[in-house]
Amino acid sequence: MTWPPTCPTRRLYNPTMARYTLVYGVRLIPEGTLKGVDEATLTLSDGSTAGLTLHTFDGTIPQLRRSLDRSLDAFFDLLPGAENEDVERFGD
Repeated sequence: MTWPPTCPTRRLYNPTMARYTLVYGVRLIPEGTLKGVDEATLTLSDGSTAGLTLHTFDGTIPQLRRSLDRSLDAFFDLLPGAENEDVERFGD
C-alpha cells in the first residue's frame, strides 16, 4: 500500500478544519512539594498577550495519565471549530 493515494484513512482528514498551535507544558514534581502555580503569558504575533491557565493533578502515574486524558478530552469538547462529522469520526 502506498501513501497517500491508496491509504483509506487519508480520505478521513478534513482539510477545511482550522489549524492551531497547541501550547502545552508538563513537569512532574513530588506530591506535596508544590507551593504555587502562576498563570503563564503568551505573546501573540500582533503584540497582544493572552493568559495560559496552568493545571495540576496529584496521583500515581496511571492516575495522572487518566486525569490528563480526561482534561484534554474536556478541553477539545468545549473548543469550537470541529465539524460534527469530525467529532463522530475521530472522537472517542
